[in-house]
Amino acid sequence: MKRLIGFWGTIFVWILLSTFGVKSLEFDEFFGTNVSYLESVYGVSDAVPPPDALMVGLTFVQGAAAKGAVCLDGTLPAYHLHRGFGTGANSWLINLEGGGWCNNIRTCVYRKKTRRGSSKYFEKQIPFTGILSNKAHENPDFFNWNRVKIGYCDGASFSGDSENKAAGLQFRGQRIWVAAIEDLMSKGMRYANQALLSGCSAGGLASILHCDDFRNLFPGRTKVKCLSDAGLFMDATDVSGGHSLRGFYNGVVSLQGVQPSLPRTCTNHLDPTSCFFPQNLIANIKTPLFILNAAYDAWQVQESLAPPRADPKGTWVKCRKNHQQCSASQIHFLQGFRNYMLNSVKGFASSRQNGLFINSCFAHCQSERQDTWFASNSPKIGNKAVAVAVGDWYFDRASIKDIDCAYPCDRTCHHIVFR
Repeated sequence: MKRLIGFWGTIFVWILLSTFGVKSLEFDEFFGTNVSYLESVYGVSDAVPPPDALMVGLTFVQGAAAKGAVCLDGTLPAYHLHRGFGTGANSWLINLEGGGWCNNIRTCVYRKKTRRGSSKYFEKQIPFTGILSNKAHENPDFFNWNRVKIGYCDGASFSGDSENKAAGLQFRGQRIWVAAIEDLMSKGMRYANQALLSGCSAGGLASILHCDDFRNLFPGRTKVKCLSDAGLFMDATDVSGGHSLRGFYNGVVSLQGVQPSLPRTCTNHLDPTSCFFPQNLIANIKTPLFILNAAYDAWQVQESLAPPRADPKGTWVKCRKNHQQCSASQIHFLQGFRNYMLNSVKGFASSRQNGLFINSCFAHCQSERQDTWFASNSPKIGNKAVAVAVGDWYFDRASIKDIDCAYPCDRTCHHIVFR
């Protein structure tokens, strides 16, 4: 009943926002959404976790408030932890939750009244699926590790450090990152012999921003790597010739005081907003990094390439919701986006230590959902599923630099279609 009420409440607010002309990108700002949320609204298949999924309880980071490490509304940050066992008892996988960003006072005030800005609204239990699953047949390489999902309640990919007292907003993502990690280190992570930092969407961006910091927590003998899933947000030209996402990111970076958290290898020659784009960071990350991304990232198509503000005549409405409704010229534009993405990772891919899996799907976040991570019909490149590719790369079983041929060649995709 609670979920049903929440669903219809969401629909009501969506209608309300649409009626008053709130743009699509601002819808994401309000709800701090990623595609997993959009799936629940639009009814995309496979969004519901399997009935036997492991449910994991919530742990608050005690003492975080004294460090100023709080959510937008001042509540304590929290995470979900499932302990490892057997051969994985001393290995740790840290997953940073995704969920969009907020770029101005109005949208951040709204966000703090949701689970994306307040731990008051965090789920007491969440399902661990995909890379977080505890079942070997669902997650062959990481199923018995200590697996942690850190809740996202700041709105700047765990990187801001500022406040707005008048609006009652705390932008403390960087402090949340530090406090949560320190708490986990005290619970045994400091003794890890293997560690992987991961995240999807805004969490995928965060895993890039904090990758080298994570590596520096451990002694040299510890095997440490990072995985960014759907975090390769591009500073791309939208359908109007503008840069919608750059303008949005500029608001996030300036409002939430992100600049001090950005790598100096980037900010010493580029402006802070440019350094919030992963394409300008990945070449200088020292820690082994794996980029998992859809070439036609569904979130970026929706909110960066063809948002309503860049498409006032609605030419892209059908295409934006369903790739099968795209015209030849629209597909040509999207192929240009794919080429831009591939060009941006050329230098990154030349490093032997890095990994790459870019499939030609209209998707977003493929590591946390069971059907796209490891299942009988999972997406594949060269007969290798995402989970196998990531595992082969992490354990140095193979060099993984997998790039799909252009759409529509891949028949294994789980495309997202919005209804």
